[in-house]
Amino acid sequence: MLTIDEIIAKRALVVLNDSGGKDSQAMRIRLLKLLPKDQVLIVHATLGEVEWPGALEHAENGAKNAGVPFVVAKAKKTLLEMVRNRHATRPGVPSWPSAKYRQCTSDLKRSPIRSVVGAYAKKHGFTTIVNCMGMRAEESSKRAKLPVWKLNKKLCSKNREWFDWLPIHDLKKEEVFAAIKEAGESPHYAYARGNERLSCVFCIMGSANDLRNGALRNPELYRTYVELERSTGYTMHQSKKSLPVITGIAA
Repeated sequence: MLTIDEIIAKRALVVLNDSGGKDSQAMRIRLLKLLPKDQVLIVHATLGEVEWPGALEHAENGAKNAGVPFVVAKAKKTLLEMVRNRHATRPGVPSWPSAKYRQCTSDLKRSPIRSVVGAYAKKHGFTTIVNCMGMRAEESSKRAKLPVWKLNKKLCSKNREWFDWLPIHDLKKEEVFAAIKEAGESPHYAYARGNERLSCVFCIMGSANDLRNGALRNPELYRTYVELERSTGYTMHQSKKSLPVITGIAA
């Protein structure tokens, strides 16, 4: 693992993946105390209508107030387009992404981010990239086992080395909110309205609490999801229960 001093000395581009959520925010706050701003790039993979309203703006405002560059990564397709297309072309297989096959992450977030980051690094002469994500050990047993630092060999090339880093892997939820408060900032409004986590309004692995809260706060989008569950014949959530059953809200 490279030390902060080594990252700075190598003139590495430190990329902060910012979903607009609390963990991304705490990560930004922690790292900008340690790194030169001209070596930092904040990137938000927009999910359009299916992400919480204001998530992009929250990430962008954080970057603007910190005085660091901000870019948006956008896939050529949306989640709902992906689901509809899969049902039209392969009606015999589940239309929605799953915990095992998370195309919502790989196609709509990871690939677009790699594309814009690669272009930015090339334009500005960076040959070392340190890609940072706000995953924390406390969130799940799977995330607890993730390596905090690794060389991403798939993304390395003759002219570029790419590392993945989880800078706040050790933080507890209370410490995340405390860091945000200490910095004089506020988390995305969805937390104050009851959400535990933030990304897609209706996540395939979301808790019943967050799905219910999303339905109450975003009724039109909720109806779209429920109608798509009915028209495809497949449920969105990994539990294989329909959204109305999970949330207790008819649509």
